[in-house]
Amino acid sequence: MLRLAALLLAANVAQTSTDQSEPAQFEAASIRPTNAEEIDEPSGCLTTAGLMRCTNVTLKRCIVGAYGVGPDRVLGGSDWINTERFQITARSDQPVGDKGLMAMLQTLLAERFKLVLHRELRHREAMVLQVAKNGPKLQPGDGARASWKNMHDRLEATKITMGEFAEILSRNLNLPVVDRTGLTGAFNFTLYWNPDNADALQHDEGTAVLRSEMSTVIARQLGLVLMSRKMSVEILVIDHAEKPSENRLTDPTRPRSERSLVTTNWPMASYPHHLRPKEVGILCEPSPA
Repeated sequence: MLRLAALLLAANVAQTSTDQSEPAQFEAASIRPTNAEEIDEPSGCLTTAGLMRCTNVTLKRCIVGAYGVGPDRVLGGSDWINTERFQITARSDQPVGDKGLMAMLQTLLAERFKLVLHRELRHREAMVLQVAKNGPKLQPGDGARASWKNMHDRLEATKITMGEFAEILSRNLNLPVVDRTGLTGAFNFTLYWNPDNADALQHDEGTAVLRSEMSTVIARQLGLVLMSRKMSVEILVIDHAEKPSENRLTDPTRPRSERSLVTTNWPMASYPHHLRPKEVGILCEPSPA
């Protein structure tokens, strides 16, 4: 009986330890406002294992990437969240993939932008990604790690799932996209589209034209279809956000629970060569017109 009680106590302690584990966080991060000479640069983030570099991004763009939602699913907040742009470089203390980096980005936004948000379910227009009548035209994924380049006229995808593809479409089309393909595993493909007609129109009209264009090319090139539906969709509502605090570097010589923060300029040249960003990653999207 005593042995059983001891085992139960150990299990409870282990569960408590797991529940109270610290959120994923970067070892160091630099955030600064975008300078006037940088404002016309492309907006997006490049990632490699354990390192993320974002250029000319708004807080809203960061939330979209960190939580894997389209911009239409992020509501509330002050005007500067959509207009003021920042340069962000952050690294972890060990190699980690994009999903791990996005979890760390969530923590970084909470710490440095004091971001607080909550989730709501709302009934609204969405799109469902399904397999076309004649079946998919997809190649099984290969490569060392999942990566993608989401550019103005094409998406180059390596070893990504249909769920990840739906998240990318959500951002591009400014509309929730839900994966209902039933396809498991990961895939390699390059999807091309023509953005010219959408670029020539105002925002709402251009978005509608882009959705039509994407539906056509996805069916023709990938053997998938996008169907419009009304459904319950999870929305992120911003309750509070502040402009970021000064650049800081965590002191790695002290235990995590006792670490202090010290100011640093943290030049990119200080990185080991193998940790510098490569041209792969997430949120590589064109700057809004």
